[in-house]
Amino acid sequence: MTEHFKGIGPIKYEGPDSRNPLAFRHYNADEVILGEKMREHLRFSVAYWHSFAADGSDPFGSRTIFRSWEDGNSGLEAAERRMHACFEFLTKLGADFYCFHDRDIAPEGADLVETNRNLDRFVKLASRLQKDTGVRLLWGTANLFNHPRYMNGAATNPDAHVFACAAAQVKRAMEATQELGGANYVFWGGREGYQSLLNTDVKRELDHMARFLHMAVEHKKSIGFDGVLLIEPKPKEPTKHQYDFDAAAVLGFLQRHGLEDDFKLNIESNHATLAGHTFEHELNVASMAGKLGSVDANTGDLLLGWDTDQFCLDVRSAALAMSIVLAQGGIAPGGLNFDAKVRRESIDSEDLFTAHISSMDAFAHGLRIAARMQEDGIFKAMASSRYASYDSGIGARIEAGETTFGELEEWVRKNGDPEPRSGKQEKLESILASYL
Repeated sequence: MTEHFKGIGPIKYEGPDSRNPLAFRHYNADEVILGEKMREHLRFSVAYWHSFAADGSDPFGSRTIFRSWEDGNSGLEAAERRMHACFEFLTKLGADFYCFHDRDIAPEGADLVETNRNLDRFVKLASRLQKDTGVRLLWGTANLFNHPRYMNGAATNPDAHVFACAAAQVKRAMEATQELGGANYVFWGGREGYQSLLNTDVKRELDHMARFLHMAVEHKKSIGFDGVLLIEPKPKEPTKHQYDFDAAAVLGFLQRHGLEDDFKLNIESNHATLAGHTFEHELNVASMAGKLGSVDANTGDLLLGWDTDQFCLDVRSAALAMSIVLAQGGIAPGGLNFDAKVRRESIDSEDLFTAHISSMDAFAHGLRIAARMQEDGIFKAMASSRYASYDSGIGARIEAGETTFGELEEWVRKNGDPEPRSGKQEKLESILASYL
């Protein structure tokens, strides 16, 4: 087969002193951290859409990136070359997983029958390449936002015909994910929301979305898919107000519609900041509910204000993220998927490697820091001390639900006003900085 990344061999670990941009400085895949190999802690995945289908265009500029596997069209032969390029890249990079939308790997046909036939062809090819390389599918999903039929949403579309098309597409995408041994299946409601309340019945749309997800659960059971169903929160863009606004909104929706036992969350850093949160906030909200299933590892540019999907190089952010992952006992069967793209000015094939290598190193470095912090236990001890008043006496009775307002009023009369206690935030930030 054609070699698409000529002159680039397998990426090796060379250690923190290396200045080779095509080598890992921190990611040492088989190094054991806290009793488990680094590759199993991190479970790195490459996004098919950004790395192999993106062309560098943005809302203000046309295509800048022309890859060797493209020939200027979206035909089946080009799609086949793209898939071979993907697995060549994954193998050389040393990433264990990849993720895709159905339309990333197989072009849409003239109708549903032809579209499914195209998908069948590329599922067979992907299956063979997975066996040849040992690369696995972290998750699959359906693209329910690009086609004009989905301009008003998919599961929340006011037209039942479009709802049915979306259901048929998800049905086949779930089956394709199962056939490829996918560990998860993701729902991202990019256009599940509204532009104007003047023409929107929000309650009806939310009920329709819930029914759609219930049918997905039913189909998962009917085909025997044992992967995890994930929902990815995002507050806006392309829709002005999207129903899956943030982790808290999704958790509330799942509980309200009886779906809380069937779904976990796929948290993306850039989506967190678009919602006005930090990455670690969204991870923590999902994790404390037992619903952190997987992570889209990227970052945004706060000066631009849209979903720029950049590679995360911030070790502090990575360390805080990995602290939450370690605290919950790991991310498997989810992983860290690089839902990130090179800048439209970065047009060389080598740029694709250096971007992934740098971000893999950032999260590997973050993992090492998070492991040291967990072993030292400083932050856990300081947090426990801060809440120590709830461990006994009146605090323990409050947590046990054994007190009333009247009883607490009498307790305060007897014990007087409390003395303010410092939160020690600057000290905590200083300690964190010492690990970095």
